[in-house]
Amino acid sequence: MKIEQITFTRFLAAFSIVVYHYGETVSPFNNKHISFLFRHADVSVSYFFLLSGFIMIVAYRNKESINSLQYYKTRIARIYPSYLLALFLILIHEIYKKSLSIRNLALSFFAIQAWVPGKVMILNYPAWSLSVEFFFYAIFPLLFNRFYATKKKITIPVLLIWLSSNIFANWFVNSNYYHPFPSKTYDFVNFFPLMHINAFLVGNLLGLYFLENLGRQRNYDLLIVLFAILFLVLLKYSMNIYYHDGLMAIVFAPLIFFISSSTGVITKIFRSGILVFLGETSYGIYILQAPVFMSSRFVLKFFGITNETPIFYVTVPLLIAAASLSYLFIEKPLRDWAKNTDFTQVKYKLLNKLL
Repeated sequence: MKIEQITFTRFLAAFSIVVYHYGETVSPFNNKHISFLFRHADVSVSYFFLLSGFIMIVAYRNKESINSLQYYKTRIARIYPSYLLALFLILIHEIYKKSLSIRNLALSFFAIQAWVPGKVMILNYPAWSLSVEFFFYAIFPLLFNRFYATKKKITIPVLLIWLSSNIFANWFVNSNYYHPFPSKTYDFVNFFPLMHINAFLVGNLLGLYFLENLGRQRNYDLLIVLFAILFLVLLKYSMNIYYHDGLMAIVFAPLIFFISSSTGVITKIFRSGILVFLGETSYGIYILQAPVFMSSRFVLKFFGITNETPIFYVTVPLLIAAASLSYLFIEKPLRDWAKNTDFTQVKYKLLNKLL
C-alpha cells in the first residue's frame, strides 16, 4: 500500500533541513517573518523518524509476522547503497585534505556513529540520523512479531515512553549537565538513538490506528491547515521548549494521519506526479547534501564565487538532480530487486553450490 500524498511531505522536510544547514543566511529564508521556521528545521528529522515508523507498519499490514532475513536485506538494499555513495564522495574530500581517520571511517561505514558521543558528526554529518534509522530497522521485526498483534497492548507503553523521553530531554537541556555544541552531552541528547526511539514508536502506533480506520477517508483539509498553523506557532513561540527528540509528534502524528486519510484538495495536489517524484528523491536530497555542497563550493571557489546566496542557488538544483539520479538508478532498481527476490531461496541456492 503506497500513500502517495504523504510522499511529498518528505521532500518538504528534507528541503527544510538543507536550508537549515546551508541557506539560513540566504534570501528569502533569512526574512525575519519566516526565518524561525528554518532556524528550527532540525525538528524535521523527528518527522522522518515518526513517518518511518508509520510507513513500516503500513508496508507490512498484511503480514502475520516478518521474516527478519528478508526484511533486513530489503532495507539494506533500499538505504545502504546511497549511504555508501555519499560516504565515498565525502572520503574523496577527506583524502584530498589528508585528514582521513580510519576510526571515523569505520564508525561511518557501519553506521554506528550516533552511538558514540563526540563522533556523531564525523564525515557525512547528516548521516547521523541514518545511524539512528538503522537501529530502528534492527528492532522493528522484533517489535512487529512480538508486540504489534494488537495496538491495545502497546498504546499506553508507547505514550509513556514518548512522554518520559521528552520530559527527560527537556530537563536535561536545562540542567547543569548539559553543555552546548560541541560537547558530548549535546551529542547525547540530540543524536543518541535511544533518545529518538519514542518518535519511531509513536509512528508505529499511528500506523496501527490508521489501518484500523482505513475505510473512513474524508476531506480533512481544514484539520490539516489547522495543525500546520499549530506547528508554525509552536516553532515561532517555542519558549525554550526542546522539540528535537520527538515532542513535535503532537503535531506530526495528526498531520500524517489526516494527510494520509484525506480526500480533499491538499491530498489531490500532493498526489500530483511531480510532487510525488520530488518526495521520492527526499532520501537522496538528505544523504547527498553534504558531499554535493562540499563539491559545489570547491568548484565555485575557482570562479571566485564565495557568497552564500549564489552558492546555495547553484547547488540546490544540482542536489535535486543528483538525488533524482540516485533514486532512478540506485534506490528504485535495488528496492524493486529486493522486493522481488526471495532471499531464503537465494541462501539455499548458494549453499547448494558451495556444497
